[in-house]
Amino acid sequence: MKVMLLTGAGEKMDTAILLSRFSKSFQKRGSKRSSFNWRARLSRGAIACYKCSENKDRKCAVTKDHLNEYLAKMIEADGILLGSPVYFADATARDQGAHRALRHGFCGQWRTAQTQGRGAVAAVRRAGAIRAFDTMNHLFQHGQMIVVGSSYWNVGIGRNPGQVKDDAEGLQTMETLGKNMAWLLKKING
Repeated sequence: MKVMLLTGAGEKMDTAILLSRFSKSFQKRGSKRSSFNWRARLSRGAIACYKCSENKDRKCAVTKDHLNEYLAKMIEADGILLGSPVYFADATARDQGAHRALRHGFCGQWRTAQTQGRGAVAAVRRAGAIRAFDTMNHLFQHGQMIVVGSSYWNVGIGRNPGQVKDDAEGLQTMETLGKNMAWLLKKING
């Protein structure tokens, strides 16, 4: 089983550290992951042209960036984990735009929501983590997807890059999230 990790955060930022902790836990259970960082490769949200809805081909009609590459990888994945740092009490605008573009690229045609698990992770300095977490999970729920939980909200706390490593509870939450994602995907996919 394979989970695709998606984030716009830099590799040494707290969001990436949290996703890495999730990934190690997930891989311990015999599963694989593929990571994509759209930081410099996907810079727009959906433009509401509705061509994806008309074409129903799971592709975006706009081909000026790497969105279709991500969509193809998402179709292959058994699960998807979104990660975002928290800026101004929510997921970053760039991440939100990318999440929506990915969602609209499928235009309701996700590889049947019942066969994939989804999760969201937020890295925060102090406040706004739950709103960011909710923003990402609302994307999943709108698409009738199964959302994987953990032992607490999937949030890690740290002000400066790398400080999330000091958040023992946040790291344990990622460990549990990896375990739960692996369990769910095995149950769903037999």
